[in-house]
Amino acid sequence: MSGIRRVVTGHDKDGKAVVVIDGTAPNVKERKAANVVSTLMWVVNETPADISGSADRATADIGVAPPPNGHIFRIVDFLPASGASGEGNEAMLREMGIKNDGGTPPRHAFTHRTKSIDYALILEGEIDMLLDDSEIHLKAGDVLVQQGTNHAWVNNTDKVCRVAFVLIDGVEPPAWKLKPSAGH
Repeated sequence: MSGIRRVVTGHDKDGKAVVVIDGTAPNVKERKAANVVSTLMWVVNETPADISGSADRATADIGVAPPPNGHIFRIVDFLPASGASGEGNEAMLREMGIKNDGGTPPRHAFTHRTKSIDYALILEGEIDMLLDDSEIHLKAGDVLVQQGTNHAWVNNTDKVCRVAFVLIDGVEPPAWKLKPSAGH
């Protein structure tokens, strides 16, 4: 898929609203073990967010999870599962910068969780989200709100599925102490 145009607004020295960045988002990572191409659009390290700067906050080298007290916005292209590398869960967790907490064996090689609330908007295509004992099929236009659950994204079609994600740092839920996962 082609690069993603990103437009960022801000203020000039006189306080006038202006465009400070307009171009293809440069921070693109191919994560082979996860079978995705991830484009970082923006990351903020604090809440409330500092909205006064003009620096490009998408140049950070960061894993999947948002920073403590921050949030992250990315667009992910999920490649068809038929092209997956087969490297396994440990490789996928390492590649995504997610800690393995040594819990129960994962349901799928892409199983993971983050200590965050995640908003996902399916932009193009279709994808399956596998949970511990169930799964849900999502298609373009669907929205998912996820609250720190174990999950795996699997594209069982023959076309790329593009998803926009916003992840906001959260507090570890008590349920995590009851049922371990493959990683978070």
